[in-house]
Amino acid sequence: MPAEFIRIYPENPDGRRIRQVVECLRDGGLVIYPTDTVYGLGCDIFNAKAVEKIARIKGIKPQKNDFSFICYDLSHIADYARVGNAAFKLMKKVLPGPYTFILDATSNVPKLLNTNKKTVGIRVPDNLIPRLIVKELGNPIVTTSIKDDDEVIEYSTDPELIFEKFKNQVDIIVDGGYGGNIGSTIIRAVGEEFEIIREGAGDTALFL
Repeated sequence: MPAEFIRIYPENPDGRRIRQVVECLRDGGLVIYPTDTVYGLGCDIFNAKAVEKIARIKGIKPQKNDFSFICYDLSHIADYARVGNAAFKLMKKVLPGPYTFILDATSNVPKLLNTNKKTVGIRVPDNLIPRLIVKELGNPIVTTSIKDDDEVIEYSTDPELIFEKFKNQVDIIVDGGYGGNIGSTIIRAVGEEFEIIREGAGDTALFL
């Protein structure tokens, strides 16, 4: 059965639609949703089978994953990652925003997500749709970017084209309007040092 295609407006997300997505995630479903950068593919971080399905779609082994996850806000992050004082001050300035922070993971992070790794990637996107999904769910969701097969355009931006490509692999695709085609800026913030791993949509001036 093909995925449901749900329109949600990022300026004023419909609570009923958000709850529909959350129920799907609670049942082990996979969801594609907009962020403040590119469209993401995700599931509940505590559903191992769903994480394994995402790994299969991405063509990687779950243990080799490079997934990050979406939190609602900074207070949510502390449950899953250790944040130093300097990192916290910086994150307070730039989040919600187009950044992924690599931080030391706590024991709350499911083993499947940090096998052989002591760090975890954290996102608080400046888009109410994924943040309200996470808030309603009560815990983070895995996020990994939707890539395009096009050699010029790295990321898929049109939700209808995303639906055509992934409708038989996921359960819900959220149409939140056209997405961006530049990924988040990735910053390693382990300890008190910052290292820019990838320059993306976010301004890097604060980290230099």
